[in-house]
This record gives sequence, C-alpha cells and structure tokens, in this order.
Amino acid sequence: MYRISSAGLFIVGGLVAIAPALAQEETLYRSEVSVQALGSFTERTVDNGIAQNATNSGGVLANYRFLFNKYNGIEVNYGYTLNTQEYSWKTFKGGVNAYSNEATAAYVLQHPVGRVTPFLEAGVGALVFDPNHTPLAGVQARTTFVYGAGADINFSEHFFLRGEYRGLVYDSPGFGLPGIDDRVTHRAEPSLGFGFRH
Repeated sequence: MYRISSAGLFIVGGLVAIAPALAQEETLYRSEVSVQALGSFTERTVDNGIAQNATNSGGVLANYRFLFNKYNGIEVNYGYTLNTQEYSWKTFKGGVNAYSNEATAAYVLQHPVGRVTPFLEAGVGALVFDPNHTPLAGVQARTTFVYGAGADINFSEHFFLRGEYRGLVYDSPGFGLPGIDDRVTHRAEPSLGFGFRH
C-alpha cells in the first residue's frame, strides 16, 4: 500500500511540476491581429421589377482572433467600405452613396501544416449602411451571416501573411425609400493583408 501511494504521489508530483511548462506551451501565440485590404462585390437582385446592385469597391478589414488551441478559435472583425447602392426600374436608374460598416464574430477551425495554416470560419454579425449626402435615405442596419476560408503563411514566429475569402448573406438596404422592398443578397469579400500573433 505504501509503495502504491508513493508511486501515485511521485506521478502526481511530476505532473504538477511539468504543468506550468505544458500550460505555457498551450497558451503560446493565442492572440492574433491582422489588417487586410478587401474588395467588395455584391450580387445583383431583382424584386417586384426593381433591380438592386452595389458598385464594386475596396475597403479595409481589421481582425482579432483568439485561439483556444492550435485548431479552434473565435474571431471578431470590423470592415469598412464605401460604395453606391444602385436601383433601377424600367427606364429609371438611381443610387445612394453609402458608407458600409460591418461587425462580425465567427468560429474558426484551422489546421497548421508547416508554415501554412489553412482555416474555415462561420458566424454572424451586422452591416450598417450610412447614406452619404442623401437627405431622404436613413441609416439602416442589417443582420448578416458570414462564412469564409483562407490561409496564413508564416514569415516568422510572430508575423504572417493572411489571404482569405469571406461571403456575407444579408437583406440589401432600402434606406426607407418607397417601393424598395427587402431582398436577400450576397457580398463577396476577398482580402489580403498582414498579421501579428502573440
């Protein structure tokens, strides 16, 4: 009995002694931040004879990612673009120039392979469309579903290049203008930028 207890204490003591080292290795590089240039490409939709589209544009995407381990994590994103929401019906064509602010949160699944870390993501968030110099159009927020895939290419332990594709599914903005109903649309956002992990 004494030998078993001593062996048990030795094992437990050994685990307690190496636990800080294991915990330190597990918590290493848990946080990542990146800034990326993005492109914004919105799908054209038609509802009740009124076509809606948005001009292609560019913007910026900022990201913070927290990893639970080397395979799983969560991230929050903020994106900004400026484009014109275009509406056309028969011979009429008009548009609303608007700032687009996006805030999303997503689950991230990744799998490091050498210097490359491919990843998938899915989550939800909001798009806020803020008209620029259009008196009759009001600010409008839209719930959005976001999904994506990409990869990080490591330059060093701390710095990496991130390329990714994100898709956003949401109701296109009508800005409270008469005759413009909500309709589901899709925005494609390819992006490329640099990041830092700690």
